[in-house]
Formats: sequence, C-alpha cells, structure tokens
Amino acid sequence: MSIRGYLRAAVLTAIAFTVSVAGAAAQTTVILSDPGTEVTGTTIQAGAGANTNFSALDSIATSTGTTPDDLRHALLKFDTQNTMPAGMHVVSATLSLTLKSGGSDASRTVRLFPVTNSFIESEATWMTRRAGYAWTTAGGDFGPLAVSQTVSNVAGAKISIDVTALVQAAVSGGASTSRYTRIGFVDGGASSAGSIRRFYSSRALDPSVRPLLTVAYSGDAPSPVTAAAASPTATLRVLQYNTHHGGWGTDGVYNPSRIVSWIVKANPDVVSLNEVEVGTSWSKGADQTTLYQSLLQKATGRSWYKVFLNHAGWATGNGNLILSKYPFIATAKHLLTAERSVVDITISVNGRTINVASTHLDTSSGNRAAEMSDLLQWETSLAEQRLILGDFNFWPTSSDIATMKSTYTDVWATAQSLGTAVGNGITHGAHRIDYIFQSKKATYLSVASVQILNTADAKGVKPSDHDPVLAVFRVK
Repeated sequence: MSIRGYLRAAVLTAIAFTVSVAGAAAQTTVILSDPGTEVTGTTIQAGAGANTNFSALDSIATSTGTTPDDLRHALLKFDTQNTMPAGMHVVSATLSLTLKSGGSDASRTVRLFPVTNSFIESEATWMTRRAGYAWTTAGGDFGPLAVSQTVSNVAGAKISIDVTALVQAAVSGGASTSRYTRIGFVDGGASSAGSIRRFYSSRALDPSVRPLLTVAYSGDAPSPVTAAAASPTATLRVLQYNTHHGGWGTDGVYNPSRIVSWIVKANPDVVSLNEVEVGTSWSKGADQTTLYQSLLQKATGRSWYKVFLNHAGWATGNGNLILSKYPFIATAKHLLTAERSVVDITISVNGRTINVASTHLDTSSGNRAAEMSDLLQWETSLAEQRLILGDFNFWPTSSDIATMKSTYTDVWATAQSLGTAVGNGITHGAHRIDYIFQSKKATYLSVASVQILNTADAKGVKPSDHDPVLAVFRVK
C-alpha cells in the first residue's frame, strides 16, 4: 500500500473510532499533503533574488542575515476550502514538516503568520504575490504572529506545530470568501550566517517528508447554553470618517495627524476612511494609505492592517481605505459607476465572520441610484455578518435611503430608538450624509451605541469638513 493509502486508511479508522465513541458529536479528520492540489508553497528571497520565483525547488527556506541576499521567507498554502465544508469548528490542526538542512546555528526560532493576501506558488516573489500584483509590503503580507517554533539544525528532524487557531481563523471565512489556510514562515532570531533552515516542500520526491496538515473538525453546533458559556458576547467598534482629501481642515490647513488624533480618541477596531489620496496635490505627492497606517500604528503602538481602492481603479487619486486591528481573512474590491468604488474586508470576531465595506457614493442622484443598485447586488456575494460604512451623499429624509433600508438598517436610527445615540445627528454641514448600515440578516450583531463625534476645537475648526460616526456592536 502507498503512503497515501496508509494515510487514508488511518483517517477512516480515526473517523470510525470517533463516531463510535462520540455519536452525534462526531469529528472528521482530513490530511492534506497532495502536491499541487492540497498543498503548494515556495521561498521568497530579498536582494538579488527579489524578482525570482523559487517554487521549482524541493524545499522552502527561512533565514536572516546582514545583507538582503540573506533574507528568506517561506510560504505554504493548504486547501482547507474545498476539503472542508464551510462553518466547521476546528478541533485541532497540526502542521508536520521535515528539515532538509540547517545552518550552523544549533537552533533557531521560526515564527508562523497568516498570509493575508492570496499568492500563486509558481509566480510569487519577494516583490509580488502573483504576476502583476505586488505584495502590500515587500516580503509578504502577514497578519499577527500565530505561533513560534524552535527548530534544530539536524537534517531529517521532524517538526510538529499546533496551528489550530490559525486554521480556524482561515476556515471561518464562510462560503463567499477564501477559506484557504495560507502560512508565512519568518526567522525570528538575530541576523546570523548560520540561520538558514530548509524544509522539504511538496515537490520533494519522497512523499514522507512533504509538508502535511492534519485537521480534525466538527460540524455540530453547540447548544445555546454551551455556546453562551464558551463564546461570551464581544464588542466590535467601527468608525466611519470622510477625511476631506486626507486631512484638509475647515481652516484650510493640511494635517492628517488631527484626523488620527480623533481616530485614537474613538478607539475603533475597524476604520473606514473616504477621500484618501495617493500621489496627488491634495496629498502633496504622498501615499496617504501608508501615511495613515504608519501614523495610527505609531499613535497606538500596535499593528493595523489596510486595504485601499481608488475610485476609478487607478494608481493615483482618491478612494476608500479600511484600517483594521483584526487581520484580514480576505479582502474584496469593486468599481461602481461615476468613478466610485467599494472595498471590503473579512475578519473574524468572537468566532463570527464579519464583512465590513467602505464606499463613497456620487453627489448626483442619478449616479447614486445606479451605484446603490450595483453595491447591494455585489454585497450579496459576501458572507454575513455584513456592515457597509461610507459617505452616501444623501440625507435621512431622501428617498435614496429607502433603497438601502430594503435590506439594511441605519444603525444611528437603531441607537436613537434604544436611547444610546450620542450627538446632534449632523455629520456634514447641516445634514447627516455619513452612515453605518447593518444587514438585516446580520443577526449575530446587535447595536450597543452610536456616536457622532463633534470634532470642532475651541475656535470651531475641524480636521475635516465631516464629523466621524462611531458604532459599537455586540458580537454574539
């Protein structure tokens, strides 16, 4: 019998045993190791190899040194999307690797991160995740640290890593988002000529040394009592803010730091920013997506993840930016009419998949109607729970809002009915045109409070011609 046959036999035995002892609470185990279909991977290298794809090698490598040529990251992707049904609870997930060779350092710490953007094994390099698509950050787009592992330099050593949390976050994306498990490996130690660690890849001739992911999952939903005990209600704070071309205040002064100061005061988990500029006179030639990310990270002392889409899909100009404390399970982008756009992130909060979108509709009522129709149709391709934030350029008394209210709820109105709305109901001039909408099918989200922040200083000056809106949700 082949090794694949032994593995399948072992899986079937494990399943049978689990069913016999657990009854309705049965677990299923999948083992992912088939090259090209169930697992792919490659090394990406800085320096002279920054534009070279190394996927033909039989190993993936991590290293760090004193020159760019010494810097390597490893990438693996497992197909947990097509091998596992959506909505499963991951009981355990173990990654098995075999060391092909190691440098002179007796041990190294290798850190594992979720890779937040998709990549193609045969096209990924240090600079690009696939042909024509650059990484947001050279060397790979990584979420927060998932786990650290000490690795010896003994060739043939077997390494077993618990990646349960990482896999659970990946597979909780739902049927409408990517549920592949993408893992990035980075050497976590000091620069050293002996740091390199080469792990056999899925291209190794010997199947027994290839990367292998073993996942045990259960599809049984816990009882309401058990669910409440195991997963108490969490909160999600989302902020909508039109920045007026990235931070031009009502005094005519350009100062993005004033915008960031108000974001920090609001303490959101996710921020939707409109009119963010890239490479224009408004931004003085700068990329405000990077500027806001770096200013916010400096002000809060933590990582923020970003995704941006220009209104017309161009490389320069203004568009919608989302910044999030939560790593992305997936992102999505869509161009609307009249050079308008919507960008979306998928995150996991308290075990719930949440899609948060940011948009900025046109001032023309005719264009808005077409844009809302397109927006709402596109949103149906995304998993619940869904929120849409943005500058919609219509008033609450406008007939336009009826289109949104057919499937979404205006959370400011919800908070008013609850007595938890704070503010004067105005976000721009004498009207409210900035909204946070909640899908009526987002039943695991409930509005706790909504606040329109008055950003005027003692002289009446505001950092933007809009005031931000903060909504706090309970996530059950």
